[in-house]
Amino acid sequence: MPERKRVVITGMSVNTPLGDTLDGFLEGLLQGRSAIGLYEAPGLVAGVAGSLSPYDPLSKASALRDRIPADAANRLLKLVRYSAWSTKLSVLLALDAFLDAGLVPGSVDPERIASVVTGHNINQLYVHHNWEMFARDPEDAGIDLTVFVKKWDSDHAGCVSEVIGIRGPVYLVGGACASGNVGLRCVLDEIRHHDIDVALVVGPVFDYTPFTLHSLVRMGAISFHRYRDDPARASRPFDADRDGFVFSHGGAGLVLEGLEHALARGARIYAEMVGVEVGSASSRTPTPSEEHEARVMERLVHQTGTDLREIDFVSAHATSTVLGDLAEIRAIRRVFGKHAANLKINAPKSMLGHTTWSAAVVETVASVLQMHAGWLHPSINIDRLDPEIDLDVCANRKVKHSINLMLNNAFGFAGVNSASLIRRYAG
Repeated sequence: MPERKRVVITGMSVNTPLGDTLDGFLEGLLQGRSAIGLYEAPGLVAGVAGSLSPYDPLSKASALRDRIPADAANRLLKLVRYSAWSTKLSVLLALDAFLDAGLVPGSVDPERIASVVTGHNINQLYVHHNWEMFARDPEDAGIDLTVFVKKWDSDHAGCVSEVIGIRGPVYLVGGACASGNVGLRCVLDEIRHHDIDVALVVGPVFDYTPFTLHSLVRMGAISFHRYRDDPARASRPFDADRDGFVFSHGGAGLVLEGLEHALARGARIYAEMVGVEVGSASSRTPTPSEEHEARVMERLVHQTGTDLREIDFVSAHATSTVLGDLAEIRAIRRVFGKHAANLKINAPKSMLGHTTWSAAVVETVASVLQMHAGWLHPSINIDRLDPEIDLDVCANRKVKHSINLMLNNAFGFAGVNSASLIRRYAG
């Protein structure tokens, strides 16, 4: 197998209801805090979800502006003032990750920077509100006159490129809840095969609507009403009494670089991105498939020339659905055989809820932070472990563990299955 160009993670950012700083996010995870609260919307009986609605993007922008050149600061403030809400957050996530990598706009050849935004129908609530106003009165002055520009997912990509000053490839990719890993695969290719030095992956905040929640409630896919009196208990992967996933806001950013480029500029290196694999179950249905989930993990291991016994930690997709959690555990057993008993596994969605399009990016940040902390966060809300789950899922407790090589799973509707491998960087 030909030697591949080594690629490393040098910058990270995050924004969830647990916090918008890396330290605050990690602290919340290790403490086992839930990001889920009560959610109320017109036309819906009050239920549970994770929300960033109270978040103030302008305050975050003001905190970042003094760290960048004046021209970039002016672009930042303009974008944050006049963009759709979720687009504002994508701009902030991109810039925050870029700064965390020790970079500022203008410090890298703009032709050799790439950016990929992951997901689709991102600004759903913004479009929904404008449509409601139009339906009431097409001449209503409250309708955003620039909605035709701001409604498109490409506005996220364009705004990210504007604030950073990127002139290399900038685009979007979607794979439902596997979108984040699909994006990571794309930036690996940009660096390895297309002469890119620095690449950003932005997992945007999906601005879900009451309409979306209502549809999934009717399908029985999400836990929404049952835990209204105690929302923090609603997301419960691996628990025998789980009853569906819990929607949540959340986004993250990652900066990847070729190893040689990172070393040449003296960058701090968080971890090495070994590889990402994506596969299909050949089906439009959201039904999880043990066979196809196992296949994408096996293919990743084969393509990267990895010894299975080196992998010691799995960040599980584990959405808290009856079928999905068991399919993933069965797939892990199928792939790892006897070594599965040696793995540590946890479920970030037990605290974060399901951040959908950005989940793989958010959970990659969580995994890398755990790698550096030497602790794994708990999988909370496991009152009674599903009797079929006999692996170590860090039930209700944080676990001291030094990660060497970790697997991050992400599976999406329409049978889009993905997995990534991330190694501790040791030179």
